[in-house]
Amino acid sequence: MQTNSEADLLQHQDWFFPVRIAYGPGRLSEIGQRCAAMGLSNPLVVTDKGSRGLPFISQLLDYLAGAGLSSGIFADISPNPRDDEIGSGREAFRSGGHDAIIAIGGGSAMDGGKAICLTANNDIDLWDFDYLKPVPELGLDQPFPTLITIPTTAGTGAETEATAMVTHVARGMKFCIDHPDLRPALALLDPELTVGLPVNLTAWTGADAMTHAIEAYLVPGFNPLCDGMALEGLSLIAKWLPVVMVEPQNVAARGGMLVGSCLAGVAFLKGLGLVHAISHMIGAEFNTQHGLTNAIILPVVLRFNLPGIEDKVKRMSDAMGLKDASVEAFIAEIERILDELDIPRSLGEIGVPADCTQRIAEKASLDSAAGTNPRPASLAEIQALVETAIAKAR
Repeated sequence: MQTNSEADLLQHQDWFFPVRIAYGPGRLSEIGQRCAAMGLSNPLVVTDKGSRGLPFISQLLDYLAGAGLSSGIFADISPNPRDDEIGSGREAFRSGGHDAIIAIGGGSAMDGGKAICLTANNDIDLWDFDYLKPVPELGLDQPFPTLITIPTTAGTGAETEATAMVTHVARGMKFCIDHPDLRPALALLDPELTVGLPVNLTAWTGADAMTHAIEAYLVPGFNPLCDGMALEGLSLIAKWLPVVMVEPQNVAARGGMLVGSCLAGVAFLKGLGLVHAISHMIGAEFNTQHGLTNAIILPVVLRFNLPGIEDKVKRMSDAMGLKDASVEAFIAEIERILDELDIPRSLGEIGVPADCTQRIAEKASLDSAAGTNPRPASLAEIQALVETAIAKAR
């Protein structure tokens, strides 16, 4: 079977599923011309607080200016975006007279930019866009701004769809918001933007991408498009994550991870599972890094979910090139990868207290991802998973 080579990963590629995707090293330089071709004149760049001072932000602004475009920047997005920050972003969009949003950065920047897009040109309450609520009706004079996404980590997978995870500050919970009419006009994937990612973030976001592929593939139901994306994403991640950890300047490896992350992100349109349901609520309460939290929880949930679905375990094992396709061997391989990535062995090690288990379990049971977990779980079972993840996940 032919596989993608390093030469393939160093070439520019244009894909049109599920949205327009421009992939290739150095393609950030095209952003000004692409915006101008879309008829844009004054985009708002949305990023997270940690990315505001990084070189790719100044490069982006220079490319926009070089094409004769005005622009502004909104960088008040936390690692776990909050509803009050989205309100401030909407005001920045309106007061600056902007006509588009360019979300650049990690998952928090993607979520923040998409959430601002949802509310920028209307007065609908942010939480009316809750994924589980009826779709809000928009007037013809309330179109969503043009949305462009530029991921700078190979983990979020959030660049091709419109859903966003936002923390409801008053409730201390994360919720998924979206609208079917909001779609990125362009996802620009430039692996050079991920080359400078610190080792720990490379590991955490890489583990996040792996979790997306695994959880999405395990979601029940017939969706061969998403299943194919999940397995190919898992294959790319298994191949390139070990390389990028020891060769951080390897642009082909960075590209393999960025594409794998993107495919895994497309796959989770099918849904996710209890890893994310628990992680969302841990992040909302304790502001933990999302990919790191997922990585710690992953083996705990796999031990709960995988028995009885050996056929899917075999296909994931094949995608990862494993000779032993048993449930036990698959989990052992995931734990070996997490060890190589220096992922902590418990949530307790990253400051999550033992007395939150019932509260987190109750919140996680309400998360949309809990509803697509491959194995139904009672509240007591979810609490037991949280307790194990806090005390000793592996």
